[in-house]
Amino acid sequence: MYKGSIGKTARMMVGAIALCLTAGTAGLALDRLDFVVSGGDAVLEKDLRAASILLASKKSHQVAAQDLFADARAEYASLLNALYARGHYSAVIHVYIDGREAAAIAPLDAPGTIGSIRVEVIAGPAFHFSQAQVAPLAARTAIPKGFAVGKPAESGAILEAVTAGVNGWRAQGHAKAAVATQNLVADHTKASLSADVTLDPGPRLRFGGLTIKGTERMRDARVRAIAGLPEGKVFRPRDLDAAASRLRRTGVFKSVTLREDDLITAPDFLGITATLVEEKLRRYTFGAQIASNDGTTLNGAWLHRNLWGGAERLTLSGEMTNIGVQAGGADFNLGVTLDRPATFTADTTASVSLSYGKLNEADYDADIFVATVGLSHVFSDSLSGKLGFGYDYARINDPRGPWTYRALALPISLVWDRRDSKADATRNGYAEAELKPFLGFGITDSGLRLKMDLRGYKAVGEARRFVLAGRVQVGAVFGASLLGTPRDYLFYSGGGGTVRGQPYQSLGVSVLRDELGASFQTGGKTFVGGSAEARVKVTDTIGVVGFVDVGRVDADSFFSDFGDWQAGAGLGVRYATPVGPIRLDLAVPVGGQTGSGMQIYVGLGQAF
Repeated sequence: MYKGSIGKTARMMVGAIALCLTAGTAGLALDRLDFVVSGGDAVLEKDLRAASILLASKKSHQVAAQDLFADARAEYASLLNALYARGHYSAVIHVYIDGREAAAIAPLDAPGTIGSIRVEVIAGPAFHFSQAQVAPLAARTAIPKGFAVGKPAESGAILEAVTAGVNGWRAQGHAKAAVATQNLVADHTKASLSADVTLDPGPRLRFGGLTIKGTERMRDARVRAIAGLPEGKVFRPRDLDAAASRLRRTGVFKSVTLREDDLITAPDFLGITATLVEEKLRRYTFGAQIASNDGTTLNGAWLHRNLWGGAERLTLSGEMTNIGVQAGGADFNLGVTLDRPATFTADTTASVSLSYGKLNEADYDADIFVATVGLSHVFSDSLSGKLGFGYDYARINDPRGPWTYRALALPISLVWDRRDSKADATRNGYAEAELKPFLGFGITDSGLRLKMDLRGYKAVGEARRFVLAGRVQVGAVFGASLLGTPRDYLFYSGGGGTVRGQPYQSLGVSVLRDELGASFQTGGKTFVGGSAEARVKVTDTIGVVGFVDVGRVDADSFFSDFGDWQAGAGLGVRYATPVGPIRLDLAVPVGGQTGSGMQIYVGLGQAF
């Protein structure tokens, strides 16, 4: 029998000698395991069953006698922790092995066979706080509302309150804040618990030097620059977390650990030790996506993570799209990008990129060359931005003949990302906006290109098995004429990225070749698109999705007389993998005059 009481800790173990003595005769026949809880509600019983070591062993078919005996003796402590977590401090626990209390069986007398086990838990009353105090507290420290007089005396509430108190001091620079004394007294007659915890803030400290361990190819000076630890400044946990995030963000390291020194360096410095494990220098990636009308997309990249020992990242990439597309031909793109983190500031990355693309669209062919230098900056865990300066060149052949577009561009973008998962989000949102002023030469007009992508996710129910997802896309070109705008700046609708069920880039605007000639299609200056999905997880690995997509393209202004809508809808299946769900979507047109028949899309990750 085990009686729970505050301040007592279960110390139970099975000796190695006993295990050796019983190993040869260990029985594998457990006929019965009973688990009985009295005096508690259904939620408590569920928690106790989840905490039971014996039930877990039976479920995994680990029923050797020596294992069950060890599990039975450990069962008391596991169940007691679950009871304390729910505020039950007068509980009585019995674990019977063939009618004998497991705690009373000496390790050297461990049974060679076990036929039945019975676990009995008498939960007793749920305790409430008669006193709930953690002091002293730093300014603006918020103690959890559950830690208050009259509230259920759950052990987790005490731990959360103490953690909040310590973290409050650490946020003010008191890195060595800790518990000085704790006085926890249970009154079993009144079913109450008095909790009085005293904190020792310790001195206010400043960041000391950064000691680096484990580097092989990275230069220490660059590690310090990337980490951006503010040496000499007041200690802040958020600065320590930010330094670790910057190092991980480079992709150079497999493991990053920043540890505070145990001792303070006079007068008030706290040193930090960075223990790093470097990744392999090179990485190869490949991807594929298939759509019945859009064709197949293949992409691959080669990455060097640490080109010159300063986390310089060189990426060579290639992509082929629209392979086997019903209209037009295959497109391809080749690119090279060099990134250097910690340029100007610890959160700023400088980059240089060159790309060449060959487009074979239904209404035009193009050779496109883009050269860009830029800076990207991480403002916070959820907000980042980019600023670039580039030269765009496009040689176009369409029904009017050959045309050359040239422009200097200044793309500026912001990304706000609060999703819980990039591949399979279930809550929060994502927003991306890009402003791209451009100065045209020759036949190219000057103007401004705007593009926005807004997404939101809402899980319904505690199990989060039903998710509503929505997306809105907006694009516009201002200041330039339709034919004076580079063709790859214009907007189309249709295909996996906009309106599923409609052929790829099937919706644009019609332009006359000349006053007497036939019209041909080009992209529009404005675009509005929307998508809605209902995602249901049927099992842990299988999910189904219903979706509707709409899109509109206009020749000039939004919702003008020179534009049109299209829409598509369908059903999909998702199969969960460690890197994201495999996606299969079947979609048909439900609005517009641009397509007919079913379209099939296969890829990795949700559609958005």
